[in-house]
Amino acid sequence: MTDACIVLVTAPDEEIAAGLCRSLIDEGLVACGNVIPGIRSLYRWRGVIRDEEESLIVFRTHRSRVPELVRRIPEMHPYEVPEVLVLAVEAGHEPYLRWVAEETGSRPVGGAG
Repeated sequence: MTDACIVLVTAPDEEIAAGLCRSLIDEGLVACGNVIPGIRSLYRWRGVIRDEEESLIVFRTHRSRVPELVRRIPEMHPYEVPEVLVLAVEAGHEPYLRWVAEETGSRPVGGAG
């Protein structure tokens, strides 16, 4: 197990997703974010099944940044209940994992596996 985490967030469109990425990178909470536009999300919201086009953001961050990131995203996000899911990274390319730690102001404390 490493100290890197992937955080998944959906946004209503590509521009909002890119804005979230820029802000969170600037704040040092994430190393990077991929914006994947044009995903189709189906879900029940307030008793109605919704079928919406959204953008998916795939963030990379250090485990030490997760609590602040999980708090910060809903403050910035236009959704009432934004999706914020944190996934642990089992293993990875050590130089990349170091870069994630450096970009988020964290020192690597776990092994890359």
